Amino acid sequence: MTPTGATNLKQHIADELTRSRQRTQLLTDAVDESDLTAQHSPLMSPLVWDLAHIGNQEELWLVRDVGGRDPLREDIDHLYDAFQNARADRPALPLLGPGEARGYVGDVRTKVLDVLDSTDVGVDTARRLVRSGFAFGMIVQHEQQHDETMLATHQLRAGEPVLSAPAPPHPTGGAAHSYPSQVLVPAGPFTMGTSVEPWALDNERPAHQIDVPAFWMDTFPVTNAEYIGFLAAGGYDDPRWWSAAGWDHRMAAGLSAPLFWERDGQRWLRRRFGQVEPVPADEPVLHVSFYEAEAFAAWVGKRLPSEAEWEKAARHDPASDRSRRYPWGDDDPSAAHANLGQRHLQPATVGAYPQGASAYGVQQMIGDVWEWTSSPLAPYPGFTAFPYKEYSEVFFGTDDFRILRGGSFGTDLAACRSTFRNWDFPIRRQIFTGFRCARTATPAEIS
Repeated sequence: MTPTGATNLKQHIADELTRSRQRTQLLTDAVDESDLTAQHSPLMSPLVWDLAHIGNQEELWLVRDVGGRDPLREDIDHLYDAFQNARADRPALPLLGPGEARGYVGDVRTKVLDVLDSTDVGVDTARRLVRSGFAFGMIVQHEQQHDETMLATHQLRAGEPVLSAPAPPHPTGGAAHSYPSQVLVPAGPFTMGTSVEPWALDNERPAHQIDVPAFWMDTFPVTNAEYIGFLAAGGYDDPRWWSAAGWDHRMAAGLSAPLFWERDGQRWLRRRFGQVEPVPADEPVLHVSFYEAEAFAAWVGKRLPSEAEWEKAARHDPASDRSRRYPWGDDDPSAAHANLGQRHLQPATVGAYPQGASAYGVQQMIGDVWEWTSSPLAPYPGFTAFPYKEYSEVFFGTDDFRILRGGSFGTDLAACRSTFRNWDFPIRRQIFTGFRCARTATPAEIS
């Protein structure tokens, strides 16, 4: 939760900037220069591009805009503009080398901390961009989002493992099968989005009432064991379960299992950050596209939840009729609530975070895996682009994207709220995606 006092807020901002940079350094220092400059997949940038892009965005917004200071490297702006340069084309650009990129981001950070020291970030300051430290929080989130992208690049790189982390916790208060498989969320309105979260981004705003019919939500994300049942039943070979677009993509791309899986006799193996290991039965399934999630849901007689259903199941407290910041309440996530922040390098076993349950009893809605919803990306009623159209507004108005919610084990708490909206193309699998299912309640079930 963002501190309110000016001194405390500035210290909080400085701490968050430092914490984000430490993660960036870990991800870039873990590999040699050839790995930093290589493109490990045409879907991703070279890691060195992400590194300098982080610094360039920080310079543009905090040094030049907020601070009004002279540019450090105006000559490289065009190289690190994500809209000018597609990911597949970035290796051919005259990018800063690893040493130069590290020096650049360090120089930018020195100036940013000086700007922070001299900037009024109070809740009553006249300039909206810096009110409650918003611009600094936006840059913290931007760096953490790129850190998760770089983590996905690490998953795509070939070679020996270079990252390590302890295993996530296992259930201590009873196995997942001791919980109901799904919970009923009654019909009624709730407050979706936010108008008060100080670092919330524009597409999360404003708060608005939305009425949601009664539905059932799975208590946990779909597990690997459940998904293997879909594979064993020939789910990838039966067009009955797939949408027309999904089936076309499944055939064109030759999909036959989640990304990074391979068959070894009677068992399935997966590659995880350079290690090949048996697929854990009770972890949420990972690296599946929207189309695969949609097909599995149809196979079990359910569907993917809408974005509104997901957020109501996560945030609404029926006892107080208010929306919480997180499923468990208003406190920031702790290690007991959710698997976030690259603390672990895999999803946790379902049932591992009972303290993170929502008021309805839905579990692990924050962390572990991004969850596909059925909703396309669209603005909320009363949406206003801020501080620039390219964050959200330019992506509205098409059916090209699907909303993902909840964050993954690679998402930092600074960039993960119950209101946070992520989106991607429905074919994407290299990101840390999973899903849970929902179904509409029948009249008999709600009478």
